[in-house]
Amino acid sequence: MAHIVFYEKPGCGGNARQKALLRGARHTLETRDLLAWPWTAATLLEFLSPLPVAQWFNRAAPRVKSGELVPEQLDADTALALLLAEPLLIRRPLMQWGDSRLVGFDTQQVHDWVGLGAHAPAPAALEGCAAAPRAAGGCRTPSS
Repeated sequence: MAHIVFYEKPGCGGNARQKALLRGARHTLETRDLLAWPWTAATLLEFLSPLPVAQWFNRAAPRVKSGELVPEQLDADTALALLLAEPLLIRRPLMQWGDSRLVGFDTQQVHDWVGLGAHAPAPAALEGCAAAPRAAGGCRTPSS
């Protein structure tokens, strides 16, 4: 059993499913608002630096989804500045257990990291918006 600091977008259905899976595996969670957390370049890079820059981004963020921002075309300094200015762009969840950190929710990776128990779903990425499209009442953006 691990105590995990879980940075989420409050109200996100995908994050709710992820937290339920972790709690079902008997882990305890300390949830934090990813969008309101006082990130610095150093604290954010503690999570992101092991990954390629393109994997730092939330693919469901409106600016990424629309093609306005193309993470594969950004250098690390530009990407970091964008993420700090607009935390909705940060891939989530960010999770910390002791000194180890994880970005996103690939079930196999999370299982290998802290264990998901006997009822863990088949390996899959359990990230992204779990709700119907916005037109049908999906996830709210921070301004709505």
